[in-house]
Amino acid sequence: MVEQRRTIKKKDGHRVPPDAKDLAAPPEIPRSARDKLKKMGVVALVGRPNAGKSTLLNRILGQKVSIVSPKPQTTRNRIVGILNEPRGQIAFLDTPGIHKPLHRLNVRMMDHVRSSLAEADVVALIVDATELFGKGDEYAIELLRDVVKGKRIAILNKIDLLKKHKLLPLIQRYSETGLFDDIVPISASNGDGVQELIDLLFKTIAPGEPIYPREDFTTQPERFFAAEIVREKVLQHTADELPYTTAVSVDRWEEDEEKNLIKIYATIFVERESQKPIVIGKRADMVKRIGTEARVELESILGARVFLDLHVAVHERWREDERFLGELEWPLS
Repeated sequence: MVEQRRTIKKKDGHRVPPDAKDLAAPPEIPRSARDKLKKMGVVALVGRPNAGKSTLLNRILGQKVSIVSPKPQTTRNRIVGILNEPRGQIAFLDTPGIHKPLHRLNVRMMDHVRSSLAEADVVALIVDATELFGKGDEYAIELLRDVVKGKRIAILNKIDLLKKHKLLPLIQRYSETGLFDDIVPISASNGDGVQELIDLLFKTIAPGEPIYPREDFTTQPERFFAAEIVREKVLQHTADELPYTTAVSVDRWEEDEEKNLIKIYATIFVERESQKPIVIGKRADMVKRIGTEARVELESILGARVFLDLHVAVHERWREDERFLGELEWPLS
């Protein structure tokens, strides 16, 4: 039984996350076309918390590679999603929401944002078009103005929830910043404008060879993705009580290839003893629900039977503990 650190690949004998709900899977690319990939670019998806960056990435790829929830700051790390088409390859960097950090965790999150801004060929600022323009938007714009030297695109998301007469003034506001090469209205949730955005990005990036294997659509190791799926279920069921104070660590990962069985032992961390009953629930109903939902999704992801053992523990200042935060991120390093 050996712990694995493989990345997640397409369904040609490799493990793969399931299609994100209601997303159309990308068309199969003929081998002759794959051999003629012409363009390569890195696109950073940045924006304020809950702007829809992860939803957009999942929509573009037609696969779930980044967990989502209605709560801000769901994404804590940089998630790489890879789009391969006959036109070329685009590596998307899904980043934590831009915010002013209050804890060491938040400092690390903003470090991921800044490193992505520096690395990207194109920076796409995702804006929640339904929210009033405020100081947080000004902060994001000034960050891009100070750091980004390459192409910049403003993506106005959630236009399906916006009255049409409010869209043009918003486009004008972002145009008047003088910062953006293009402004693209979209709805990541229903796909409106997303194909036009992809076409624009392929026109914008330069010729180049792919930097990732063409069968990959994410660089996430299975162990990290498993922890994220568990954390997503925790957020779905306890977000009102515990929006930011939980973390998930995979402690052991064992595989039995003969039985097609993977055993995953994970710990859900909270900050106070009083928060443990919220995650555990009466008669352990909540942690059982979290575990069952996570196991079912992981079995689809991993293509194997999964035994998932969850424990709940207290780490009072985990958001300030550099060593602990590093241990949470080690599968990505």
